Amino acid sequence: MRLVFAGTPEVAVPALDALIASERHEVVAVVTRPDAPAGRGRRLVASPIGERAEEAGIEVLKPRHPREEEFQQRLRQLSPDCCPVVAYGALLPRPVLDIPAHGWVNLHFSLLPAWRGAAPVQHAVLAGDEMTGAATFRIEESLDSGPVYGVVTEEVRRTDTSGDLLTRLAFAGSGLLAATMDGIEDGTLHPVPQDENGVTHAPKITVEDARVDWKAPALRVDRVVRGCSPAPGAWTRFGGDRLKLIQAAPDPAVTGLAPGELAVGKHTVHVGTGSHAVELLWVQPQGKRPMKAADWARGARLASGSTLGD
Repeated sequence: MRLVFAGTPEVAVPALDALIASERHEVVAVVTRPDAPAGRGRRLVASPIGERAEEAGIEVLKPRHPREEEFQQRLRQLSPDCCPVVAYGALLPRPVLDIPAHGWVNLHFSLLPAWRGAAPVQHAVLAGDEMTGAATFRIEESLDSGPVYGVVTEEVRRTDTSGDLLTRLAFAGSGLLAATMDGIEDGTLHPVPQDENGVTHAPKITVEDARVDWKAPALRVDRVVRGCSPAPGAWTRFGGDRLKLIQAAPDPAVTGLAPGELAVGKHTVHVGTGSHAVELLWVQPQGKRPMKAADWARGARLASGSTLGD
C-alpha cells in the first residue's frame, strides 16, 4: 500500500522505521507537528519523526493544523491507501479521515478500551496494572473509540517507569503496526468494535498530578514517582523549593516516620509515608542537576527529623 505516516515524538520512530523497512508498502510522505523551539537558544528544531523522514528522503508535511486546505489538497494528491499514526498530536477532522481508502490506523499504547487518552502508559503505572500493551485501531472522530485490528501485550515490571514501559511498547507496537498494514492490504484483517463496558480514560498528567502526597501509602508514592518519570517528574517541596524525585523505592523495613519526615543515614535517605518508609535514591534540587539522594543530603546538611512537603 501507499502509506502516509503521521507521528511526532521519538516514541513513534520505531514504527516509522518498521514501515520504511517493509517490502510490501511504500511510505510516500510523513505528517508531523511543525518545528518547535528547543534548547537555550530556542532554535526551531524538527520533530524526531521529521528528522527521521528527512534522513530517509521522504517528503515531510508540517501543517499547523490538519484543517488547512493546502495540507488536505497535498494529501489527496499523494493518494494514500492508508495512513498509520503514532502519537501525532493533533485531532484529525472528518474530511482528512475520509481521504485514504483504508482510513487512518492508530497505534495506541494500551489494551483498548482501557486507558483511552493522551497518557495511557503513565496511567497504567499509576494504577498498578500488572499487564498492558498496545493496540491498532481505525481512527474515528471520537477519542480512541474506533474498532481494533490487533493487540500485543506487555508485562508491567515492578520497577518500571513510564519511560521504560513506553520504550518497550514502542518496539513491540512497531511490529504490530506493520503486521496490521499487511493484514489490511491482503484483506485478512478486519477491525472489531471496542467493548464500551471496559472504558477507562487517561488524560494528560499535569504537574500538580505529579506532586507527591506523603500521607499516601508507600505503594502509591512509588507509583507516582515511577509513573511520572521521565515527565512531568514527581516532586515535593523542601524548604520552599521544589525537589524533583527521580528514583525511589519502598522500604518496609523502615517504620515509625511521620509522613514527610526524613531519616538521614550515612548512605541512605528515607522519608515517611502513610504506611512504611520510602528510600530516596535519586533527586534533583531546584536549579541543579540530578544527584544521588545521599549526596544531596550531605550537601544540604540534612538531619533526621527534617521534613518534605508543605
